[in-house]
Amino acid sequence: MKRPAAVAALTLSLAAGLAPGTAPAASAASADGLDRFRTQPLTWTACPGLDPAPEGLECTAVTVPLDYARPRGRTIRLAVSRIRAADPAKRRGILQTNPGGPGTRGLAVPADVRAWMAPETAAAYDVIGMDTRGLGASSPLDCGLERGTWLRSAGADRAGFEEVLRMAKADADACWKEHPDVLPHISTRNTARDLDLVRSVLGERRTSFFGQSYGAVLGAVYAQMFPGRVDRLVLDSAPDPAAYWMRTQQAMGPAAERGLDEFAAWAAQHPGHRLGSTAAAVRATVEGLVRKAAERPIPVAGFHVDDHVLPLVLHAYGMDEADNALYAGALRQLLDAASGRPVEASEDLRAVLTALLRPSATGADADLSAAMATVCGDVTTPRDPDWYRRAVERSRAAQPVFGPLVNGPVPCAFWRERPREEFPEIGSDVPALQLQAAGDTRTTYEGGLGMHRRMRGSRLVTVPVRTHGVLGSPHGPCARQAANDYLRDGTLPARDTVCAP
Repeated sequence: MKRPAAVAALTLSLAAGLAPGTAPAASAASADGLDRFRTQPLTWTACPGLDPAPEGLECTAVTVPLDYARPRGRTIRLAVSRIRAADPAKRRGILQTNPGGPGTRGLAVPADVRAWMAPETAAAYDVIGMDTRGLGASSPLDCGLERGTWLRSAGADRAGFEEVLRMAKADADACWKEHPDVLPHISTRNTARDLDLVRSVLGERRTSFFGQSYGAVLGAVYAQMFPGRVDRLVLDSAPDPAAYWMRTQQAMGPAAERGLDEFAAWAAQHPGHRLGSTAAAVRATVEGLVRKAAERPIPVAGFHVDDHVLPLVLHAYGMDEADNALYAGALRQLLDAASGRPVEASEDLRAVLTALLRPSATGADADLSAAMATVCGDVTTPRDPDWYRRAVERSRAAQPVFGPLVNGPVPCAFWRERPREEFPEIGSDVPALQLQAAGDTRTTYEGGLGMHRRMRGSRLVTVPVRTHGVLGSPHGPCARQAANDYLRDGTLPARDTVCAP
């Protein structure tokens, strides 16, 4: 994936599965009423919405129940993709994948995964992607949202907070108006059930799984619900499942401030960007820019960037230290625009702003609908607006840029139904390989340690950099080696390890 696109995109050594196309034993599970789904025929064709499609990628549609408690009721269709094992003679089984979000489309992910696989690993697995229920090509939700994210800074004052509060309620109300019969069934538990049904339809007794970010949560939930059906499990950039969701979001604030300090130190050593001669001066430049955006939105690339949006733009650029030059370039453009100078926005800045402020141009508005439905269908969040206001105010001193961003009101506070099921309490002995970046500003390292403690059979490989999504990053050779070794022969590291810088 190109770096600007990556910035704009804000995832057991047991017996092998059956041969492809072979139905699982009839005794597997007829009591759950799903047999009619397990035997459905599949037709593999070109993938919808991917132009050009990655080489070797093919897609099919799998029918699943909307409500697993009523398997004879309404159904939905899931879009599933596949890149076949490179060597059928060495094929081990399937590797299902999820890129995170929730709300990140997954059909193209098999090509991204194959890009970091060694030849021996690529020979062993059909890599499977999926748009999760309600997303992309999988019976998508579309709430008619006009914003590309619910994560907006509460801004500098009470009026800004009230504006974000109104936006959060409007987003929740819009979704319930459009999809009141579907929203109660969009959840991580049901997505895990979808994964398991896809496994069965593909004729596999067990599945391996690779999940990044939220996808790591999904992998842990799958292992909790279906431990005997897990072959090999790779969790990349995992949050703490016990802190899911609001506390995971709040934890981004301190991590993002640390990331800003790291970037500021780098920028001070690269004076060509004219952001400041010391780290403190660079930080002061950034904080001053946020204050300017509060006074008057910054005109750039046909958009007006205010103090509700600017911190999220900075959060997007601060994700990976490999993007420091892009980050500095975007800041220089924003500073010049705020000063009234004419600015020709770079490709990456234009892409970020389009995704956030004109989401219908990219499909991000519909993707947000699925993301919101999943999170709010999983867990409850505080419903008292004053809870968020107090959290924002407490954060300002230590987190002046990002505290008001990650502590503000969210649509789940206005969700009309509570989750139909409790979110699973993760506590598993299933073997797993966990990969975590020490400076992750999205799923923090502390959160990753929480997942590691709860996945008791896991081994942790730490990469000492600032990034999110280790295997797909420029920093991943050591982690990629560990993942390939594990997927190839089932060998986990003998102990937790730290990659060399």
